[in-house]
Amino acid sequence: MSARVTSSDRIDDLFPETPVRKIITPVERLMQVETTGGIVLIVMTVAALLWANLSPESYHHFWHLPFMVTIANWTGTADLHWFINDALMTIFFFNIGLEVKGEMTYGELRDPKAASLPIIAAAGGMLFPALIYLAINMGTQAGASRGWGIPTATDIAFVVGCMAILGKKVPHALRVMILTLAIADDIGAILVIAIGYPSGDGINFASLGAAFALLVLINVFFRIGVRNLLLHGVIGVAVWAFFVKSGVHPTIAGVLLGLSVPAKAIIPGGKVAKFVNGVDQVLSGEIQDRSEKYSVFTMLRKGASESISLQERLYKPLVPWVNFFIMPLFALANAGVEINLNGLRLPITMAVACALIFGKPIGIFLFSFLAVKVRISKKPDGYSWRVLLGGGMLAGIGFTMALFVASLAFTGPNAAFEQDSAKIGILCGSMMAAIIGTVYLSIIATKPKK
Repeated sequence: MSARVTSSDRIDDLFPETPVRKIITPVERLMQVETTGGIVLIVMTVAALLWANLSPESYHHFWHLPFMVTIANWTGTADLHWFINDALMTIFFFNIGLEVKGEMTYGELRDPKAASLPIIAAAGGMLFPALIYLAINMGTQAGASRGWGIPTATDIAFVVGCMAILGKKVPHALRVMILTLAIADDIGAILVIAIGYPSGDGINFASLGAAFALLVLINVFFRIGVRNLLLHGVIGVAVWAFFVKSGVHPTIAGVLLGLSVPAKAIIPGGKVAKFVNGVDQVLSGEIQDRSEKYSVFTMLRKGASESISLQERLYKPLVPWVNFFIMPLFALANAGVEINLNGLRLPITMAVACALIFGKPIGIFLFSFLAVKVRISKKPDGYSWRVLLGGGMLAGIGFTMALFVASLAFTGPNAAFEQDSAKIGILCGSMMAAIIGTVYLSIIATKPKK
């Protein structure tokens, strides 16, 4: 009789452990703990703040070091900051898109009414912060009201970090809700920039059209069974490049590519049992021919691979890279806000901070509550209303996109003072939202359900 592998067997038990594996295995297990990624993110955030305030010149100089990419006759130049925010973060958003696609196929978002809830909540989470900002700045210096768009965006990377710290205390359904909300929020922030703070160049619709045409092509290929990852990878890079050229933030390309990946396996799991029976025959000696053995193991490898969806095969390996490389690097490059109190415009600072701390949870909670009550949407059973309020608090972390909007909103003669005031408001508001939301969810999660 051949030995069968059961669910209780681990890779470490089935294969001999080499000296190198003895070192690597504990590190791998540590990296699988969600809290570890959140702690690394916090360490990098603190490091960025210290670096930016102790040596602001070296901080800004380092992240703006130029680099050049040449392909044939085309040459592109950029800096490290751009590479992290526009290229590496596209991979982060691709991973988020993969996770949401899985939930749309099998999980919390497979019901259209449940899927509509985070989108409606995102609208409330943008409207209320803008209204609070305008209310606080009513009657103040001319031009201060232009900052209404600053607190409308949620920084998904830092929100993911906070949820990682909370670990299993964050219900899975709430995590999916907040991730989907943050994606809708980012798309809304791009619309805010395009409408409220248009640049002279505007959007290149020809490049945007080319990007969407390639996205359609990828979806067609997946539907007809073309799953060559190299081909899809090349097309995916082209989609990203066209988004860069279009003027629309290329991280949206990552989300759309992630949502395009099939979340259903080609071969149902039950059919793999047939291949396993063939392996039993090989191990028991019933099959002796070398070519037949090769065919059996080839079919088993193919069957095992195709019994797992492409979405899952891509998502799982990307998680450690996102948690321990991309997100910490993003925090180090973006969290370095220089605290400068000279010429502080207090109404702007207070408006941004209050909008993030109060506007986000109020807007998200009220719009969600109303949508469910009028039966436009459906709230999953996986979390209560008070837990959703905690998720709305975390959504008040509006860091990177808020800083970007602040640089666009204030362009007058006092732009430097107004931008610095907004940045301090963003820093204070985001930190308070993170602390309050994390503490609140920790307390709520430990209480028994009534």
